[in-house]
Amino acid sequence: MPDVPRPYHPIIYVRGYAMTQSEIAATVATPYMGFNLGATKTRQDWQGKTVRHIFESPLVRLMKDHGYRDIYADGSEIQGTLPERSIVIYRYYEQADEDLGSGELPGIVDAAKGLRDLIHTLRDRTCGQDAAARAAFRVYLVAHSMGGLVCRCFLQNDKVSKKADRALVDKVFTYATPHNGIEIAGVNTPRFLGLRDMNNFNRTIMAKYLGLAGKPERVDSLDGKFDPDRFFCLVGTNHKDYDTAFGLSAKLAGEMSDGLVKIENATVRGAPRAFVHRTHSGPYGIVNSEDGYQNLVRFLFGDLRATGTVGVDELPLPRSVREAKEQGKPIEASYYFEATVAPRGTAFYKLTERRKETHSAVLRQFDEMLRLNKAGLDKPRWPVLFSVFLDTRNITTGNTVVFTVELTVSTTGYTIDNTLWLDQHVEGEYLYRDTLTLRASLGDDGWTLRYNRTDEAWSESTGHKAEQDAQGMYIPLSSKKGFKGRLRLTTAAWR
Repeated sequence: MPDVPRPYHPIIYVRGYAMTQSEIAATVATPYMGFNLGATKTRQDWQGKTVRHIFESPLVRLMKDHGYRDIYADGSEIQGTLPERSIVIYRYYEQADEDLGSGELPGIVDAAKGLRDLIHTLRDRTCGQDAAARAAFRVYLVAHSMGGLVCRCFLQNDKVSKKADRALVDKVFTYATPHNGIEIAGVNTPRFLGLRDMNNFNRTIMAKYLGLAGKPERVDSLDGKFDPDRFFCLVGTNHKDYDTAFGLSAKLAGEMSDGLVKIENATVRGAPRAFVHRTHSGPYGIVNSEDGYQNLVRFLFGDLRATGTVGVDELPLPRSVREAKEQGKPIEASYYFEATVAPRGTAFYKLTERRKETHSAVLRQFDEMLRLNKAGLDKPRWPVLFSVFLDTRNITTGNTVVFTVELTVSTTGYTIDNTLWLDQHVEGEYLYRDTLTLRASLGDDGWTLRYNRTDEAWSESTGHKAEQDAQGMYIPLSSKKGFKGRLRLTTAAWR
């Protein structure tokens, strides 16, 4: 394929919350504030032997794979001109250090103003007085946890930034950010909990520093201040391996979390997102993972976006439930849609995993999809299963991107006459289950898509051409039980 220049811009990393003075001291004492932490993962090979996968860290991999560099030399920050491919660590916690700053914690608004100033300084040091370079200058913001709220405060609060300031940001990538606050034992962090600024995660306070009007129930909106399509949210789904506070955080956050942030609170409305089985931080943390890195570089530098949505035509019922329906008894059910997406040749990571056991599957009620009048809807709420970013420059031969989608549909169970039906019922029974191998190719007439059902045929087969209707390309889905639907694929160039 033709080599399209990558849109390389300086990267600013904004770290997350440090609670205690010792954590602040440890943070300030490190040059990269966690962006340099890696991890080693083990697995078994075909011989049953244990092998290691070493992830060096996002920082090192960006240097090795994409030619970025830090801004340090000879024990201090580089003075003068900086290269465009620079990684800058926003060191806003230095203000809280008694040796390097005032010893007082910076508030979210102050940190956001500092980020604004840092972006302008970076433009000066990258572009100088070159008018064309200054007009083209952009940055990528990459943030972990509370760092994502600092970025949003900068992007959304009119008292912090203007439209021209926000226009300097090309894309934003957040790891495990509590975009809708943090729940402690099911309750949003109270406003009065001002100890070490923990009330930064209270939705009432968040609405103020995010510049949201009124008292919104949710604060996960960019409020029209930044394009949500250019704001990516990586969501962790593993709470079990998060050992902060001796495991107390994970217990209080509960199952549907990364050990600190609830899954439902970790995204921005309308923004692309991916789900990975990682904890909030630590050895199994979301930043220190191949899963996180691959999503990061594909979102920042990739050139293809693929979105998958399932439309349902028929949801079959077991014989005994169908007989009850034919007798006029009311039947109610909800359905899980699970999807795992991985590019070809990836043994150590997935781009996204939406699964029942990690509480990240898409849940839909029957009425939301096929009985709209009863649900009070004017159109179906079809499940959007994934929105992944791919890079055609990773293709070694030809012009085809190959990736797989493991797709399943199951029910939470059926109620008959408002009573849960347990007779003859096998829990977790699937209505549909298959692994689809997808091949997207770019030709003179745009993208074409081929698919292969790899539960029935070898994946190396080129399979079938996707079908087309007025809404675009889709793959017909069916099972012997009677499930029928469509996996609708939307592909678009990404820059």
